[in-house]
Amino acid sequence: MSTERRLRLPGLAYGGDYNPEQWPEEVWAQDMALMRAAGVTMVSVGIFSWALLEPSQGVYDFSRMDKILELLHDHGIAADLATPTAAPPAWFFRAHPAALPVDRDGRTLSYGSRQTFCPSSPAYRAAALGIAGALAERYADHPAVAMWHVHNEYGCHNAECFCDTSAAAFRNWLRAKYGNDLDALNDAWGTAFWSQWYYDWAEILPPRATGADPNPTHQLDWRRFCSDELLSLFTAERDVLRRAAPAIPATTNFMVMHNFDALDYWRWAPELDVVSNDHYLRSTDPESQIDIALSGDLVRSLAGGRPWLLMEHSTGAVNWQPVNRAKTPGEMRRNALAHVAHGADGIAYFQWRAAKAGAEQWHSAMLPHAGTDSQIWQDVVQLGADLGALAEVRGSTSPARVAIVWDWNARWAMEAPSQPSGALRFQDLVRDWYAPLWKAGVAVDFVRPDAPDLDRYQLVLAPSLYLVDDAGAAGLAAFVEHGGTLAVGFHSGAVDENCHVRLGGYPGAFREILGVHGDELFPLLPGQSLTLAGQIPPGASADLWSERLRLTGAQAVATYADGPLAGVPALTRHTYGSGTAWYLATHPDPATLAAVLQRIRQEAGVRPEREVPDGIEVVRRRGTDADYLFFIDHAGHGAEIPADGIELLTGKPVTGSVTVPEGGVAVVREQVAEARGA
Repeated sequence: MSTERRLRLPGLAYGGDYNPEQWPEEVWAQDMALMRAAGVTMVSVGIFSWALLEPSQGVYDFSRMDKILELLHDHGIAADLATPTAAPPAWFFRAHPAALPVDRDGRTLSYGSRQTFCPSSPAYRAAALGIAGALAERYADHPAVAMWHVHNEYGCHNAECFCDTSAAAFRNWLRAKYGNDLDALNDAWGTAFWSQWYYDWAEILPPRATGADPNPTHQLDWRRFCSDELLSLFTAERDVLRRAAPAIPATTNFMVMHNFDALDYWRWAPELDVVSNDHYLRSTDPESQIDIALSGDLVRSLAGGRPWLLMEHSTGAVNWQPVNRAKTPGEMRRNALAHVAHGADGIAYFQWRAAKAGAEQWHSAMLPHAGTDSQIWQDVVQLGADLGALAEVRGSTSPARVAIVWDWNARWAMEAPSQPSGALRFQDLVRDWYAPLWKAGVAVDFVRPDAPDLDRYQLVLAPSLYLVDDAGAAGLAAFVEHGGTLAVGFHSGAVDENCHVRLGGYPGAFREILGVHGDELFPLLPGQSLTLAGQIPPGASADLWSERLRLTGAQAVATYADGPLAGVPALTRHTYGSGTAWYLATHPDPATLAAVLQRIRQEAGVRPEREVPDGIEVVRRRGTDADYLFFIDHAGHGAEIPADGIELLTGKPVTGSVTVPEGGVAVVREQVAEARGA
């Protein structure tokens, strides 16, 4: 968040998407009164209102938005004013049918939902900048506008378009990347394989549907291009808004969620004045609280360690999963305060008032279909009071001594076709390693492979880093050499940035620092497992993966006890320089993985925030004069935990221990001014 363009709201922001255009005007006054009662401080407006703001090309009608912004300002509620470019109106597509997206199989998709445009369409870009410019010109000085909300969930439904316009844009992107050198592209893509050599840029197409597996580097560059193409749309709109209102910050809502992998947010985050995120629970996830924490830590890391905003989540059920479960009593509050614990300086929902029509009519809201005579409304009001009580937490950060390496390029490359195993999922593997740390109360940051400041961590984990470039590999090696502890997961370091296999044995780029050499991969079949033996818990097992390794300096901590690799190292430890490098050449069962990671972090000198009962999440946010300890009971048992200070949600002093209610939350302010020299 830049100094010049930051969100200037007191305390923690609270609100949601506000769509008054869906309701008669007489409802708006009621909305204002209820927002005040709930403690709402900011709402996002105009996200899907393009058709009403511009009923025909170049003809604008701002009368409704004028009234909405005046109402919000009169009631002390800030506006996060959106450019409505995620949902172009029907008239646009009638005039520009070539702007419709085309899928991998060559089918042109119709309008009639949202994000039904080709990201490379010149007509779409011109229209989007037109409406963004008109909004900026009219509302740049409006006292209600606290932030610009550019577009909505870029790439959610149109991350890829395979039309001829996209093909031309892809070729231009490739020309820039490879210095207009077609030989360099052929070398990077390995096009000597399967007679894929290109003699003219015009021969290059997007990776459309074909009869066999496509070129992996072609696919990887395509994913990079698609992310960059959408990023260029964001920066173009943002720049229009900045020229009109240089001091107003701009954001767009990321989607750091389990199954969304379309955009390289390491490239996106520096372009935002305020980093924000949308997060929704999966109904099938029995430990969704872990996903909340992982998402929050990743978004905070994308923000450079600074606070961020939760722009969307749900008060109850969503509408887009096969079965959309409601939240259990207390879950909404725990979810929201967990996001705050992991760095959010604002909590917002989709949406304020539950829709009675449209595709999301069964999506929960702050004001549900039942109105104020509902549990959700009571919870919304209570949460508003909670966030008010936590106002002083705003701006505090989250210290961590452990980092997990996260890379979208590695994710895209590993999950492409023709891998040794199609069962590997990047985020699943990362979460497997993250979960034991979360359960132990160990704070975690996420980093790029080539992060320049790894030395501030005691322990770096790379659960899944299939692709790594030379700079990233060298940075991790230097971290270990200078005294750090590194743990690397299987099938890492296998290929370079062009998806070329690193020859000479596995695990590729990390052979030297890990002190091992592999010559064969043995991925396991579905349902297959192996027994492990050694310095690990009795009865340890592993699934998904195994490798044939020999030691070249490392020590075997565990070996395979059965199967074709019986006696072969499965877990190794190697002293490299002043540090230590561990290799997990398989996928241990959860209990074994937790025990291994506990040993690794203890040897690295990493201790939990404090000892707490199972099911209690503990997170620290660090302020200038005080620390804030969040205790969240996900098990529903309650607990007494050692603490001293002020419990902010009740305002009561804490001496010796704090009571965490069953299924509830406690937040303790610890004064540490003297220790920091304040």
